[in-house]
Amino acid sequence: EFMKATNHAAPAYWDDPRVSKPEQPVVGVNWFDAKAYCEWKGLRLPTEAEWEHAAKGPKGDNHFPWGHAFDPKKVNYGQQMGRTAPVDAYPEGASGFGVYNMAGNVFEWVADWYMPDYYKNSAALNPAGPDMGLDYAKQGPVRVLRGGSWFAPETSLHTSHRFWNQPENNSYGIGLG
Repeated sequence: EFMKATNHAAPAYWDDPRVSKPEQPVVGVNWFDAKAYCEWKGLRLPTEAEWEHAAKGPKGDNHFPWGHAFDPKKVNYGQQMGRTAPVDAYPEGASGFGVYNMAGNVFEWVADWYMPDYYKNSAALNPAGPDMGLDYAKQGPVRVLRGGSWFAPETSLHTSHRFWNQPENNSYGIGLG
């Protein structure tokens, strides 16, 4: 519907039968694709702080969306399934707010630029994010990715784990939604 209404180009892997079923998350999107879709829906990408709050749950201290101990039965990660899972898969892995797949399945774009040491100097409560991202390898500033993916290791699934990518890049492709 979004692509028809806006004439937006299809993301990478749109026709890959392993990851393009209606119940699966859309993959192969860059930051601009994700932002455009949210705006079309009358919404916006969450800030990194908002994303982390949703992942950690109401108490704000979960190491994983479902609690403090890692449980491989609650998440699609490490190439165990070989593809993305439906967006409503792993209900037992939902965050305390009931949000599914905050760990694994696909990396998720957030609104913020990425600076590795931003949180050392930022406000403790709901930080707004840096004004510009790290210019990684002189390829331009980078944006934040959160949540890990179906092919990422367990170390990327912690609710505080941060990663980055150039906003125009979908180089994590099949695991980036």
